[in-house]
Amino acid sequence: MRIPRPRRYGPGARFYDVLSLERPLYRSGRVLAIEWLQLSAGDRVLDVGCGTGLNFPLLADAVGPHGSVLGVDASPPMLAGALGRIDRHGWTTVRVIRADAAHLATAVTGPFDAVIFTYSLAVVGGWEQAWAQALALVRPGGRIAVVDTSMPEGAWRLLRPLAGLMFVIGGVHPSRQVWSFVLEATDNPRHAVLQSGHVHVAVGSVHARRPAGPSVTTS
Repeated sequence: MRIPRPRRYGPGARFYDVLSLERPLYRSGRVLAIEWLQLSAGDRVLDVGCGTGLNFPLLADAVGPHGSVLGVDASPPMLAGALGRIDRHGWTTVRVIRADAAHLATAVTGPFDAVIFTYSLAVVGGWEQAWAQALALVRPGGRIAVVDTSMPEGAWRLLRPLAGLMFVIGGVHPSRQVWSFVLEATDNPRHAVLQSGHVHVAVGSVHARRPAGPSVTTS
């Protein structure tokens, strides 16, 4: 399988953590999503479109020394940043692989206790396929989270031109409203709108009666 190389997240990946406005805008979304995942010690978590691993500290702390976190991303430079983060923290429970989000079923082994997309599902090609395969990899009764963006509302409407420019640069498709997948396909979904409508967080439980997702060999 040929994995595309996302140009937007190429050489500039080394500056991603600084330029992404993580602290003032986007961290709140990932923090709430991981809180709502209600992870337990020993859980197995899949982070789809993990980028430089900004979720890893929160996830590693939540699953503890007997759990595991697997980050998946298609961009080698972003994965290099994630590996650097793993090395700096000395995590033995966190690892990453390079894979296309639309072909998860051929890249990872399920089931997982939880799957999370943070600011990634509205970017990836084959986004509907990526969602379907990720959902199938969650164990019955497990949880799945999507955090993504839309145009700001209210007092932040004046920032719409800037948000639009950021979407173009980052390859984001806000019209997809990817958090709606969670609201439509899970049990007891929760949905929060943060940062004047710019950030959406949706988390739900996978139907307990559904058969477990595909179990395939990790590549």
